[in-house]
Amino acid sequence: MKVRLDEWLRREFDPPPAIRTARLWINAGKIYPAPRKIGRSYYVEEGAVFRDAIEKPRLVHRAFGHGS
Repeated sequence: MKVRLDEWLRREFDPPPAIRTARLWINAGKIYPAPRKIGRSYYVEEGAVFRDAIEKPRLVHRAFGHGS
């Protein structure tokens, strides 16, 4: 079941961050699974998690296919 972004923020954080901050997180891919925009509102899966430290492979690894 999906819940509105503002409700999810209240459940996950005390005090909850601003909606603008959460929208930046969505654009950066920091909420997984990614929320869906329906009309003017974002909806998030109830079990969604905030992942701040997403490791990206280094350029050398991406270019030459080494590592993860």
